[in-house]
Amino acid sequence: MKDELYILNGGLSIDDRGELAFVNDFDFDSVKRFYIVSNHKAGFVRAWHAHKREAKYVTAIAGAALVGAVNIDNWEKPSADLSVRQYVISSKKPQVLYIPPGYANGFMSLTPDMRLIFFSTAVLEESANDDIRFDARYWDIWNVVER
Repeated sequence: MKDELYILNGGLSIDDRGELAFVNDFDFDSVKRFYIVSNHKAGFVRAWHAHKREAKYVTAIAGAALVGAVNIDNWEKPSADLSVRQYVISSKKPQVLYIPPGYANGFMSLTPDMRLIFFSTAVLEESANDDIRFDARYWDIWNVVER
């Protein structure tokens, strides 16, 4: 596992039979489980969820989401002015975001049909023993700026 955030870009193949979305560089070797998350409406925030040892991979299987990730500097009281990386992930652009251990992550649904699949490097018991939560607005990156 790496210790930096990164994106694995995929592609979309279209022919007379239909479409095939792919991320061929995604390696499942470290994945222990997965789960799918959806919200009841666009604009709903689920944040901040952190792990010291667990890494996650996330991709959109429907709709789009704003995903944030922040490298935690102090597990008891992280700095409120830490730099938060933001990514818009969409099912229309196949890609996988890697969130390494030591980061808090969160997301906001941008579309009402958003569905994200998370692939975790920890089994459920390991994850539960490494689960750290912060208030959803602790790093408030959830305002979409019109332009």
